[in-house]
Amino acid sequence: MQKYTKSLVWFRRDLRDYDHAALYHALKHSDQVFCIFVFDTEILDLLEDKADRRVEFIWESIKELKEALRSNGGDLIVTHGKAAQIIPQQAQALQVEAVFSNRDYEPSAVARDHAVAAQLAKTDIEFHQFKDQVIFEKDEVLTQQGKPYGVFTPYKAAHLKKLNDFYLKPYPIDKYFGHLAPHQSEEMPKLEALGFQRTNLSQMKLPTGMQGAKVLFEDFVARISQYREARDYPAIKGPSYLSVHLRFGTISIRHLARTAWQIGGTGAETWLSELIWRDFYFQILYHHPKIANGEAYKAEFNTLAFPNNKILFEAWCKGETGYPLVDAAMRQLNQTGYMHNRLRMVVASFLVKDLLIDWRWGERYFAEKLIDFDFSANNGGWQWAASTGCDAQPWFRIFNPITQSEKFDSSGKFIRKYVPELAACSDKEIHAPWLIPPAIQTALGFEVGQDYPKPIVDHAVQREKALSLYKNA
Repeated sequence: MQKYTKSLVWFRRDLRDYDHAALYHALKHSDQVFCIFVFDTEILDLLEDKADRRVEFIWESIKELKEALRSNGGDLIVTHGKAAQIIPQQAQALQVEAVFSNRDYEPSAVARDHAVAAQLAKTDIEFHQFKDQVIFEKDEVLTQQGKPYGVFTPYKAAHLKKLNDFYLKPYPIDKYFGHLAPHQSEEMPKLEALGFQRTNLSQMKLPTGMQGAKVLFEDFVARISQYREARDYPAIKGPSYLSVHLRFGTISIRHLARTAWQIGGTGAETWLSELIWRDFYFQILYHHPKIANGEAYKAEFNTLAFPNNKILFEAWCKGETGYPLVDAAMRQLNQTGYMHNRLRMVVASFLVKDLLIDWRWGERYFAEKLIDFDFSANNGGWQWAASTGCDAQPWFRIFNPITQSEKFDSSGKFIRKYVPELAACSDKEIHAPWLIPPAIQTALGFEVGQDYPKPIVDHAVQREKALSLYKNA
């Protein structure tokens, strides 16, 4: 790569100042490097809820990144508007010769980046993009026939076979910090100036930014050996809780994968497998962009005749289905923006195969609510549960919400936290409270149908309907 006098690094979903591909290449090949982040109105204007935890998380993480760059002699320009217009304008104003960014894989982001590249080219400014948010991208892991994988297990085997120190080594940015442009920009706009308001993020156990990610990861590494056994139980501290940090790049995927790879053992290997799932869904999106238009991966399931009862959907959204584990999971999502991974599968299966509602409705709801929302993983998870995707749950396998509850929250600890009206139930009764005899309900001080909903559907009946629906597809 040629040397530049001045360059601009465009931060997007990579909010950190270490092990950062675009920042490394810009610093190494430029005398002076400016940095910018745009609160993109093309994205923000689509968010109807102005108390959005994601925007607050980004704002807090940007604030930390700006301070970190300043402490190293640079700064971060933080602005608000249409990124596709602002980046070419700022590049010209700063008289840079090149713009550096890390690649994004969603079709809308790809289209935006093409538009930016075209605008920059008009003024002879180069645009360089790099792989940063995944270990392997695009065509790096293919079958022996040179085709993309559609099944995870062989993809994972090929991924692990290719994995080595080269792909996991960090970018040594520190030695080039002297190339940051000593440019003092204005203070960043307040959250309210962006049209958003504070949420309950500060009350949650979810620290933001690079330091928050570091704290969470150090905590997780201390218990990673138990990950395989602990990850399925929502009432215990099993997951890493790093999904939102991976989503916004406040931690490096290379650092996480390298640590898991080096530690080894069943816990670390199981977690590394989860990181590989993430790469898998990114490459599915890259090779099959049709899924971003609401299409099923398996075309034969594109027109399943879901009844789509809106009243049942509303009950699911509110956590008022009468099935305690489903309701606890949905209330956790609504109250915190987070949902345990096992429960994402349970509630998705329940929506599609018990309530017979189009998986796209659930996918959209998660997209609005999840603080760690990432299109490829969210779409992959929903299509897996709906049996319409690649490597999906076979359509004739249907989760039973009661047995899932008994197996993964046997003592009802998680249910009691989010469905406190059932707190007095015994560990056995709490999974199907409608079966508690009326006299015992009275003694417990609550009544099913009044204090907590009766089941809105009969699982056994709906299961047969779902099997018929898919069989006739």
